[in-house]
Amino acid sequence: MDFDAVIRPVVEALREAGVETFESCQGGSGHEFAEPTVRFHGDREEGFRALACALRLGLPVAELRRYWQVVDGEPRGPYWEMTFYPKGRLAPSRPRTGDAIRPRLDRVS
Repeated sequence: MDFDAVIRPVVEALREAGVETFESCQGGSGHEFAEPTVRFHGDREEGFRALACALRLGLPVAELRRYWQVVDGEPRGPYWEMTFYPKGRLAPSRPRTGDAIRPRLDRVS
């Protein structure tokens, strides 16, 4: 997949942590989003798990959102979106000892 260079390490780090991303942009002039953004799938807990992963990695998270798209008059979603401070450091750091990101566990019904 082709990623904007600035957002690539963020997407890769989140994917390594088991976050199912589907759209991203580094943001700024000439880009789809005003700020660096990563969108991802997941149930109501997934956004908070992804947020915890991003914070452990030292990423400059600005906002976490749950949203629905309206297509042909019908809502689709919900989806998750995480934005980052544009002037912040977007390269993930290593988690501190004892703060390792746990792999995603499949839910058993």
